[in-house]
Amino acid sequence: MLLRLFRRHPREWGPVEWLAVLGFGVLAVLVITLLVSLVRGPGRCGADLRDIGGDCVGVTAGAFEADPGVQSLIEAVADENAKVKQGWEAPGNGPRIPYVRIALMMPFTADKHSAMTTDMIRRGLAGALAAQREANRFAGPHYQLLLAPDGRNLDQWRPVVERLAELAKDTRTPLVGVTGIPSSTPETRETITALSEHSIPIVGPVITAANMNAPYFFKTSPNNDQFARALARYLDKNPGKRKGFLVLDNRAEDVYSQNLRDIFEEHFGTAYDLANHHSNFTGSSGTDKGIPRRFTDAVLKICNEKSDTVFFAGRDRDLPAFIERLAQEGTCGRTTTLRILKVGIGLEPALTAGAPTRWLHEAQATIVDAASVDPAWWAGKKKPEKALGRFLDRFEELRKQHELGPKPLDDGYAVMYHDGFALLANAVDRTFTEINESGEQTPESLRIPTAHDVYNTLIIPTIAGDTCSSCLVGAGGTYGFEGPGKNDQWAVCKPVPVVEYPTAGRPGGQSPLPLYRTYRNDSENACPAF
Repeated sequence: MLLRLFRRHPREWGPVEWLAVLGFGVLAVLVITLLVSLVRGPGRCGADLRDIGGDCVGVTAGAFEADPGVQSLIEAVADENAKVKQGWEAPGNGPRIPYVRIALMMPFTADKHSAMTTDMIRRGLAGALAAQREANRFAGPHYQLLLAPDGRNLDQWRPVVERLAELAKDTRTPLVGVTGIPSSTPETRETITALSEHSIPIVGPVITAANMNAPYFFKTSPNNDQFARALARYLDKNPGKRKGFLVLDNRAEDVYSQNLRDIFEEHFGTAYDLANHHSNFTGSSGTDKGIPRRFTDAVLKICNEKSDTVFFAGRDRDLPAFIERLAQEGTCGRTTTLRILKVGIGLEPALTAGAPTRWLHEAQATIVDAASVDPAWWAGKKKPEKALGRFLDRFEELRKQHELGPKPLDDGYAVMYHDGFALLANAVDRTFTEINESGEQTPESLRIPTAHDVYNTLIIPTIAGDTCSSCLVGAGGTYGFEGPGKNDQWAVCKPVPVVEYPTAGRPGGQSPLPLYRTYRNDSENACPAF
């Protein structure tokens, strides 16, 4: 048509003809753009996520591009999610199985300054996937594990929270909770506050800063204060010469390190004279100016003062550099072992590798770690009982299918991420049973729990005095909560082993003390068996 117009009126084009040409050009561009996008596919971030600063950000049930070390696990989660969706939409010959969604909000990429290392990410993701697969083996609603990447520095949380709030309003396959929140930072505090404003239950599987609290925020790990109480029991039995020294991360925005410093000073400052014996360093997590991991001042003072008990108020990723610097000075004339007291989810494999173990020997030092897990739980000959054994079965399947790195259980991330998902799934199951217990139901008529329902179940006290009803029987122990207004929704009766490395002659790495249980400091307040 345009060609005929041009031939008939080569010199007499008016507005109509030019408008036709313009419209044809726009249409051509749109068609070409559509064809190119179809050929390229949805891109590295998939259809649901968008690229922000090199990270895929958003919420998805499918796969997307992340660090190579976690890619196969992401694809495994996507496959499990697809099976869950198919069980509802196209169940074949069986009944339709309703499902709900739990989001795993955490980074899926890492660099040297990011909130999580690649090893932490893949072990945490493996633990959550193990819990998802275990939950989907049973009757009742099944679970999709939505992946909710919020940037390697946790600073892209706003679009993620907005999308999660939308999904929580879905009455057919609702989002019922969020887990995975990994690190005590200002961004984390903003995230849990925003999710609480949307009335979405949140579980922090590895959060330990005691001041990380929000109305809808539940924590399955002990906090720094509870870790310190476990260390206090250790020091009561092994006081040493009480020549203490505090090594602290000086980055003001690291909520974890600052809180741990305050708690160390509160519990041990007087007995170990920490006000007069301390040194600081700049940690490697974050993007502060300055050279990280400078420990020369701390080590020289420790040598000069013949300290025997060091309190390390920093992150585990910086501890190997400190131990290496200690080894360079040797024993400094000490006749006793230098104890390096720390807290954390577990023993990071980087601390027990060949070189750090040699450095500890050269410095005549040992790590004393108050933790959420003890490697002896799975290293012994006796098969673990209850949920830990079931978790290990699922985790072994994943270990055979995916590269999880050396000692993938020892840092505790897989165990505690499992328990973070399990806490929400158990609340869903309890709620689902209660609200559908009367009358004959079809899959279509069943009432599916919402985020509000799950929160109301979570705040029902499970620990009262010496009884424990509906406690979480988790891979990290048997523990529960005391309800609103008590303990800021930190886990009660969570086991806190104190682990020495090297083991100081205790075969099998056995914990040197009976297990400390959180918020139960005397025999009058008993806890359920581990």
